[in-house]
Amino acid sequence: MVQDNQIKAQVSPFAIREGEIKTFDGKDGYVSMNQIVHKINIGHITDIHFAILELVNQFEFITSRQLYQMLEVKGIDPKSQDKLNNKLDALVKSKILTRYYFTSDEGKGIYRIYCLEKMGKYLLNSKEIECKWQPSDNTKPVPMIKKRLAGNQTIIAYLRKVKAFDEFIVKPAINAKVAGKIFKATGGCVKLTKNKKSIQFLFEVIRRESEWEKKLVDKMRLYQDFYANFVIGDSGFSTMPQLIFVCEDEKHMAEVFKEIVRAQVEIPQIKLYFTTDLRQNQETLENTLVEFKLVDGKYKMENIEVKLLGM
Repeated sequence: MVQDNQIKAQVSPFAIREGEIKTFDGKDGYVSMNQIVHKINIGHITDIHFAILELVNQFEFITSRQLYQMLEVKGIDPKSQDKLNNKLDALVKSKILTRYYFTSDEGKGIYRIYCLEKMGKYLLNSKEIECKWQPSDNTKPVPMIKKRLAGNQTIIAYLRKVKAFDEFIVKPAINAKVAGKIFKATGGCVKLTKNKKSIQFLFEVIRRESEWEKKLVDKMRLYQDFYANFVIGDSGFSTMPQLIFVCEDEKHMAEVFKEIVRAQVEIPQIKLYFTTDLRQNQETLENTLVEFKLVDGKYKMENIEVKLLGM
């Protein structure tokens, strides 16, 4: 598998492309549970297939490359990307998983996205693994799926490249008390621990989708509510978490910050940090965060070094 720091992409694969649609690449038709049980009995569906299934359930939408990296983290050797893709094909043909790709005026996307099918939920339930999947989950729009994929990449980068990494939550639920709303950080959450002291990072993934500026402002008002009324233990956080915006590219970081300032939805309790999809491909994450500082009356984008994010 190509290592992160060998990727030469100039544009994030999880950036929004104009006119992009989600295209079904799964299997039509009917597969019975008896057929699947037979495949399990004769060894065509094994423990590694179930490990894949659990990861898809955990992340909801995930690429084969992200699955490969997560299997390695779990101590499971997929042997090669091709061998993993063959296993994914088998799960798709059995309607345990389904698959999509993105199509735009620029052509087909270079990767496939995997998510659960009904049979996958049945198999997980048979092993007493919690699975909240329902068929409507697979109808989510392109921007929502791309936020999840960018969030996955960020979580996996921290998991693989940060020595202080402790644990992660894919979809942390956050309580905006005054608004009376539970909302989710689109990119997930990681906990870092060093010398028995912990800090948690919340990742909010922003995409250039339709009306993204309005959606950002609405979300920031919920974050303002959460941080203004935060007490220890709120939403499961032992300390006030650090908010980090995951943007499509360098220019997008400035666009997001500008919109936050324009709409006056800053969060006085914390500094706002920014990063991009492609910054997660760096060999170390020590220099991947950005802060906007006021210098001589103008905001200036500055890279900040965070030793905690090193190996």
